[in-house]
Amino acid sequence: MKNQSFGSGSPVSFHPYTRGEFDLESGNSWKSLRKPKNPPFVDPIRMIKSVSNRIRYFYKLHPVAVFLSSLFFGVTVLVVLSLYERKFQMVGFRRSDDLALSSGSYPFPNLHNLVMVAGHSIYTSTRCGKFDNEDSWYLEPYQKNPGQAATFLAHIQVGVESAAKDEGALLLFSGGETRKDGGPRSEAQSYWFVAESEGWFGHTDSIRSRALTEEHARDSFENLLFSVCCFRELTGSYPQNITVISYDFKRERFAQLHRPAIGFPEGSFFYIGTPAAPGAQEAAEKGEALAMAQFQEDPYGCFGTLHRKRLTRDPFHRFVPYPNGCPELKGLFSYCGPAPFPGWLPWTK
Repeated sequence: MKNQSFGSGSPVSFHPYTRGEFDLESGNSWKSLRKPKNPPFVDPIRMIKSVSNRIRYFYKLHPVAVFLSSLFFGVTVLVVLSLYERKFQMVGFRRSDDLALSSGSYPFPNLHNLVMVAGHSIYTSTRCGKFDNEDSWYLEPYQKNPGQAATFLAHIQVGVESAAKDEGALLLFSGGETRKDGGPRSEAQSYWFVAESEGWFGHTDSIRSRALTEEHARDSFENLLFSVCCFRELTGSYPQNITVISYDFKRERFAQLHRPAIGFPEGSFFYIGTPAAPGAQEAAEKGEALAMAQFQEDPYGCFGTLHRKRLTRDPFHRFVPYPNGCPELKGLFSYCGPAPFPGWLPWTK
């Protein structure tokens, strides 16, 4: 018998029924109308209501247990948060210490006393040797008195000589870029430049290497506080003694207002004053009385006239880096109030 061929090519499989479902009675086929199975839909609102109802039911049965559990959970959260906060603070302190150590430790670890000269003006002359000439300095109207420039020179010289007597003293000239018309020059840099040009008044070898600048202060309170922070940045510790050089008529302001405001011990605080310019004493005393009244009402210069004065003495909007270099004084830097700072201070016994 001959084999019959059912077409050319390779054999094709035979499908007796078409794909899909087949109706034996009618002989018809149709595609499946059943939808694929999907995972069951979870209604979050219904779930929340269910959990809420269970908690409410449990609370009716055991109210004391629910209260104690909630109290325990709240206390646990507070304890964990406080531990994390303390951990982050310690990490911040360690990072600042590590940064100092990685940069070769502190540059002046053997200095323990601070001599601070408060700046009052900016040297604007392009020539050397005219330091006692009023035209060489940027002066406010109330400063335009004969002999005014000589008072700045006197402060610089007294500061240098005071630090020269103490081998453990760091000399800081303090004062920021306070005058727009004076240009981007700080009071502190002006005083350092004058001292350098004057050969450090015969004390170059002993003073120049330990005389630096604090270039952000905008008033007398910041002269003191910022210099203390700068001292910490440079030495790794806080000063054991502080000597301030400024005018005679500002003695009470520094000693009786600014010193108590930072809580520094009275027995470790010293003040050296020099006279005002000839003929300017009366006007200086009137202006000082007004400044004293303002600082008595607002010791930290946070509000009103003192705050506005600081803003006008920052014409270039310089960023104040403190208290980054003195983290122990963070609370003092952020404190405002008529009473002295109530927190702990490094020099508090």
